[in-house]
Amino acid sequence: MITRLGAQSAPLRPSDVIQTSSGDLRITPINHASLMLELGGKVIHVDPASAAGDYAGLPQADLILLTDLHPDHMDRAMIDKLKKAGTIVLAPAAVQKTITEAQTIANGETKSVAGIEIEAVAMYNLTRGPAPGQIFHDKGRGNGYILNLGGKRLYLSGDTECTPEMKALKNIDVAFICMNLPYTMTPGEAAACAKEFKPKIVYPYHFRGSDPQEFANGLEGTPGVEVRIRTWY
Repeated sequence: MITRLGAQSAPLRPSDVIQTSSGDLRITPINHASLMLELGGKVIHVDPASAAGDYAGLPQADLILLTDLHPDHMDRAMIDKLKKAGTIVLAPAAVQKTITEAQTIANGETKSVAGIEIEAVAMYNLTRGPAPGQIFHDKGRGNGYILNLGGKRLYLSGDTECTPEMKALKNIDVAFICMNLPYTMTPGEAAACAKEFKPKIVYPYHFRGSDPQEFANGLEGTPGVEVRIRTWY
């Protein structure tokens, strides 16, 4: 049985549906870095945060993926609300200090979790930080992820600049790419990075304060790449 949070007051949330070999993959943007994936009766919540959006009416998770320890990615209270018996939380080791029940995965590792093959990809800053000689996201602390969902490869960037690891991605069917200053990339930088690995479908997300249309303009005319701008705020 699927349990939903406060279903009677649930707002209408548009979702995208992508066909896979295992049935329809339903993608529901929630807010900022938070989204929900549904496939074959399994529910995956990515970076759930109560400050990020209204979760009323959404189902509890079989798998919760966390990319980093910042509060817009890791929210103890919302994780507890979304957990049910058997829910797995997967996160980088830095998160486990707070979310002690989390299973961990490191940059470059691949694991099968809840029947889903998941690869952790490095996410980090190259130059941007709070002060000279410092960066916001150290390499190795957080994870981006590639999920194999019914034969489709879905990439979640997490908080990152255009790293060599992102440029080297192959055969990505769906990508979620971050952009917001001063923490990650400009829309133009994110578009240039997407051109390097050419995901078939790409969603700008985590773009508070940035214009996703600028990202779309930067990819205009790129063969084989479809940009989908959705409501995140």
